[in-house]
Amino acid sequence: MEDSDEDEQLRQALALSLQDQTSPSKSLPQPEIISLESDDDEPSVQTSPKLQSQIDLLRKDIPPTAPPEKMPLNFLGLDRKAMEQERLARKRQADATPLHAEDPALESQFVRATTQNTSHRPGERVAQFPQKAKSVPTSTLQALSKSSKILKSAGPTFLDGAVKKTWAFLRERADDIRIEEVLQSDDLKLAVLSAFQWDMPWLMKKLKSSTRLIFVMQAKGQATREQYEKETSGMPNLKLCFPPMEGIVNCMHSKLMLLSYPTHLRIVVPTANLTPYDWGEVGVMENMLFLIDLPRLPGNERASKGSLTPFGRELVVFLEAKGLFASVIDSLYYFDFSRTKDFAFVHSIGGVHIGKDEPWRRTGYCALASAVKEMGLETSEALSIDYVTSSLGTASMMFLSSIYLAAQGDSGMTEYGWRDRKSHAAATPQREIVHKNIRANFHIFFPTHDTVAISTGGPNCAGTICFQPQCYESPLFEKGVLRDCKSRREGMLMHNKLMFVRPTTSPSSSDFGGWAYVGSANLSASAWGSLVQDRSSKMMKLSCNNWECGVLVPVHKVAATATSSSSAGKSIGSDVVSSDNLDMFNGVVPVPMEYPGELYGDKKPWFFWQ
Repeated sequence: MEDSDEDEQLRQALALSLQDQTSPSKSLPQPEIISLESDDDEPSVQTSPKLQSQIDLLRKDIPPTAPPEKMPLNFLGLDRKAMEQERLARKRQADATPLHAEDPALESQFVRATTQNTSHRPGERVAQFPQKAKSVPTSTLQALSKSSKILKSAGPTFLDGAVKKTWAFLRERADDIRIEEVLQSDDLKLAVLSAFQWDMPWLMKKLKSSTRLIFVMQAKGQATREQYEKETSGMPNLKLCFPPMEGIVNCMHSKLMLLSYPTHLRIVVPTANLTPYDWGEVGVMENMLFLIDLPRLPGNERASKGSLTPFGRELVVFLEAKGLFASVIDSLYYFDFSRTKDFAFVHSIGGVHIGKDEPWRRTGYCALASAVKEMGLETSEALSIDYVTSSLGTASMMFLSSIYLAAQGDSGMTEYGWRDRKSHAAATPQREIVHKNIRANFHIFFPTHDTVAISTGGPNCAGTICFQPQCYESPLFEKGVLRDCKSRREGMLMHNKLMFVRPTTSPSSSDFGGWAYVGSANLSASAWGSLVQDRSSKMMKLSCNNWECGVLVPVHKVAATATSSSSAGKSIGSDVVSSDNLDMFNGVVPVPMEYPGELYGDKKPWFFWQ
């Protein structure tokens, strides 16, 4: 009974601590009104001395992957008692270094994410929250940390959009961003956060107690949803949103942030989950993100639904499908979406999409095709596609053809026609041309076993890089398209999901520029969907096992020849010239991997279970 009373007192204290200490609690909006606009053995391979020192340091301080255990009763990993006791201790130590010190890495503990396989089979637990490891001595961090300064809040910063790499501990800063710089927590009023994996204690330390929060989370069953709600019941500033997970839907994999400030709304689409591991604080894994700042419309003006850009329109469609609070979605209309006109928001909505209005065209790889057409990037010319993925399914010619044709702007019906035995299109010369182009110019970047083994963190840190032997050994798998994925930041592994698309022809003879996809979708049918004809209704239907989202970023072409050096530093949407490599993306989308990448040869891929 005494323990129960103590828990209740701590719950109340935590609830009070999460309220805005500068404003009375009654000033908070009512629960139903939430608005964004309101105020094997390792191979013998030589490594550089610098990398080897990092490997020695990190492997000493990161424990081996623990075997999967039962999910703890506290699913969210939120120990309210411990959190409140920590808060009171910080309050008593008023002269201690603040959370957002000049170098937050000095205060961060090394954390390694321990996950199950992410093949997303029904009933399979796909995430286990990170475990704490030993801290690296402060003196070591101070000696090795590079450029510790953090970008301070100064109103809208990324008005034209930007693609960044996540910051990584021990690495020199270039084209990167820290999570503190993304969140800008000093001015953050409301944050809508969506991810597949969460480290709650770590995340809460990145946010101020006065910030209102909405977490969009995976919860397949009612019991899980109720448990999550129970564990957060003492946090009045936090609301939970659970996207539909019925039927074939197995994974809420999308990553998305809507961050509301007094002057603007920041939209962030990362490849990273909300864990220190994914945001570089362990220094072994890298990710990327797209972000753009939307200023508030003047005079409390509200835009009409029809005035939204295609980016804004599809964002709303996605949020409505997720079941996000209507008041939050409505508040989006108080921000200026005009500078999103050069981008496309592409999503996969979990479930089966069928109907007379052809909803299958609005999501999955069919939506990717629609976005390509709407942005004027449609082409019949041969494409070069480089796809960086951290999880890989059966890359059959059928599946790769659907992605390749979508990148050209095809709705999906062409590839379906090739599968349809009744279709006269099944054996057309076009199919043979596409298959030939895919084998020559479609590259999948995924790490070999050797690359993982000699990485900075080693195999113990590759728990979120997933591939099954049965997929690779399938006679349908196109092994010739695989390339070893090695980071340009030597020794790091990748959790990126990126697609670089450009014409194979000289830019001077083509009107097509190029584009990149940055988002949560790995190269799998679970992420992008599968298009078939419904047997009973004879209507087309798209089935998506996952919730995903990403952004299509165009790179426009100019007729005049330009060198890669002249393209460096261009902002997104800049006119630069394609080449037989990825130079056209310089200054637009950072290319994280060594290119063109080594053929696998007799090497084998990294398999999660091994």
